[in-house]
Amino acid sequence: MTKKLISFEPVLPVNPKVLILGSMPGGISLEKQEYYGNPRNHFWDILFTLFDQEKIINYDEKLSFVKKHHIALWDSIGACYREGSLDMNITADEPNDIIGLLNDYPSIQMIACNGTKSYQTFMKSFPKSELGNVHVVKMPSTSPIPGRYTKTFDGKVQAWKQILDFI
Repeated sequence: MTKKLISFEPVLPVNPKVLILGSMPGGISLEKQEYYGNPRNHFWDILFTLFDQEKIINYDEKLSFVKKHHIALWDSIGACYREGSLDMNITADEPNDIIGLLNDYPSIQMIACNGTKSYQTFMKSFPKSELGNVHVVKMPSTSPIPGRYTKTFDGKVQAWKQILDFI
């Protein structure tokens, strides 16, 4: 029997402008209790590149870094079942209360969905009419697992640059 997985609490700066939504943390991230805890995931390296920041190893310092740049982190999925770490294996997914978060933090202007599953879950769960003027974008996944539309690291950085327009 597969165990029910629960996502993390959101990482919230005082005045978030961009909300980055993953789908559900992978096995390594859940084990470490860290957003994007798999060292092969490109997430942190993409952000460090965007902000011309030297690589940060310490997780608390990584969280301080995103908060300093008005970036909030959370997941589209609050709970689900999944064998392994692949998004395609997610079943019985329950969304997080993204609308509640947006109501609590009206400073959020953009939601960047990290990959297809995050975007699909978000769009299925929350009608555009509830989003106000929040800009929602599907970003290329930062996952180390190659997908159908995998971009190079530089291609991912180019796509993720969009968040800079909202910070």
